[in-house]
Amino acid sequence: MTDPTPSAPTGPEAPTALTAAPGYQVRRLYQAYLAVWAREVDPVLTGPQFAVLQTVEAHPGQDQRSMAAAVALDTSTMADVARRLENRGLLARRTAAADGRRKLLYLTDAGQEALREANHRARRLDTILLDSFDEAERERFVVNLKALADRWEELAEAA
Repeated sequence: MTDPTPSAPTGPEAPTALTAAPGYQVRRLYQAYLAVWAREVDPVLTGPQFAVLQTVEAHPGQDQRSMAAAVALDTSTMADVARRLENRGLLARRTAAADGRRKLLYLTDAGQEALREANHRARRLDTILLDSFDEAERERFVVNLKALADRWEELAEAA
């Protein structure tokens, strides 16, 4: 007698030419990162927003343009991120006295608290991610990720 329950449909597998491409793997990684970040860290605070808050905490009063470079955002995206964080009450943007076009960035009390909570969850997520590596492997992994990101940025800038 045959089994009356149909087996789950299986879709096509990605071809080797695709799975061997670093860009494809980076996209897969980023999609998975976004999903896990939203679930484990914060469904509203994005990774770029988190990076801005962390960098502003480390360098309060720096201008928006230099902060954009520090967190690898173009200036228009940085302006949008800063505006959103300001609208949520997490960031204060103050006009520089010497140049009315420059916006200086500061965390608000609410921004400090949001960053503290998100940072705790993000570090826990990092631990979960890297748990299968010993300490030396973790360091190599992060160094290799940074080298890959640096190379992609070089290629982007050359375009």
